[in-house]
Amino acid sequence: MSTPILEVRTLVKHYPGVTAVDGVSFAVPEGMCFGLLGPNGAGKTTTIEIMEGILPPTSGEVRYRGEPLNARFREEAGILFQATALQNFLTVHQSVAMFRGLYGRGLDVEEVLRLCSLEKLAHRDNRKLSGGQRQRLLLAVALVNDPAVLFLDEPTTGLDPQARRNFWELVRSIKAQGKTILLTTHYMEEAEMLCDEIAIMDRGRLIAQGPPERLLREHFAEVLLELPRAEFPESARQLPIEFIEASDRVEITTDDLDATLRTLIEAHVPLRNLRIRPANLEDLFLELTGRELRS
Repeated sequence: MSTPILEVRTLVKHYPGVTAVDGVSFAVPEGMCFGLLGPNGAGKTTTIEIMEGILPPTSGEVRYRGEPLNARFREEAGILFQATALQNFLTVHQSVAMFRGLYGRGLDVEEVLRLCSLEKLAHRDNRKLSGGQRQRLLLAVALVNDPAVLFLDEPTTGLDPQARRNFWELVRSIKAQGKTILLTTHYMEEAEMLCDEIAIMDRGRLIAQGPPERLLREHFAEVLLELPRAEFPESARQLPIEFIEASDRVEITTDDLDATLRTLIEAHVPLRNLRIRPANLEDLFLELTGRELRS
């Protein structure tokens, strides 16, 4: 069995009065897009920052290609942070060139601009970029050293749908080159679209890990039915069906759609606004971490 490119071993991080990461372990095979998900305060950002070598763990360790994080890791890792300050009064080309100069090896500036679809913006001032353009520039900065492993920490937060999907295509093209990607995101659709495997954290611990499709099969029946809560009568709550009440709807899971529909019809439940769909990663996330608002 080949050595994983990244391995987290019984990672613990204590802060005064709180354990942010509580014995987390997982491995990331090379060439995979691995998603780390969790609600606010779950410990995923702390875990990623320890994996990036930014924070020291209280105990446990992170290994890169079988060794503790070292100079080789720093040369072969690229990071797109949640927030990155760029030098004012520089163009896109100048910014990429400045970061490229920090490494002994890497890609040509022009190649990085092409990879991130920035050629037409090469001479534009950083301050005049849109949100999506700025994220593409920050991705270019993370790629200047031609990294083997790329960390993307909530890379599409605040982007409009078009810019987000454009960024997804860039990530797919980077992964197609054989690079390993570590992704944190609050967008479940993003994780479902990009990740080969996900790990879900809650309250500092790992609560699920695996390919999205397998996790969905393990936790959900074949289909999910949605009805407006106002159209789900009190009498229907006594029916022999499995359902969850959300703020505005009732969700019913079943592996026998025909029988469930017959049960609802016989109970005179209105079906004009019924929606039938397969379960998705957002359903899984809420199932495992709960529906209450996290601060």
